[in-house]
Amino acid sequence: MAHIINTPLSKAQVKELKAGDQVSINGYIYAARDAAHKRMIELISAGRELPFDIKDQIIYYVGPCPAKEGQAIGSAGPTTSSRMDSYAPKLIELGLTGMIGKGLRSKEVIDAMVRFGSVYFGAIGGAGALIAESIKEEELIAFPELGPEAIRKLKVKDFSATVIIDSFGNDLYKIGREKFRL
Repeated sequence: MAHIINTPLSKAQVKELKAGDQVSINGYIYAARDAAHKRMIELISAGRELPFDIKDQIIYYVGPCPAKEGQAIGSAGPTTSSRMDSYAPKLIELGLTGMIGKGLRSKEVIDAMVRFGSVYFGAIGGAGALIAESIKEEELIAFPELGPEAIRKLKVKDFSATVIIDSFGNDLYKIGREKFRL
């Protein structure tokens, strides 16, 4: 099934999404990789506020390349999501409703997704230049010293992704393998 998502992504919207669904995301999402995730968890542990309100937001696991003349952002392909697995459960508990990346997720992340209502979207690795076309604006909002791994607020239009793991724990990677098991 195809869905159009206009951010923020509510828990009610999350419950409608099923593994294998195609989505087109519009609005604002946040870009952050492992170094930024580590910093966010350190802020939480110190009792400090995050650089953005994480409730009902989507984080894209990306460290974009510098923009060329006339572009909002350079190539922006997804990074391996498992690098955020030690940080994601706490962010999901605090209200993060969507993550975009590539690759498998840990049992702890999936358990947190089911418990708190979150979804994992897959973006196509190797298609960073194409994905960048759906990013219309970029704003650096935290940890500029991290360079490409800093937190950015991205305005997206028609950002295409696939629901890999839904809020019920259904995992497209496992479902796909089962179809071809002899």
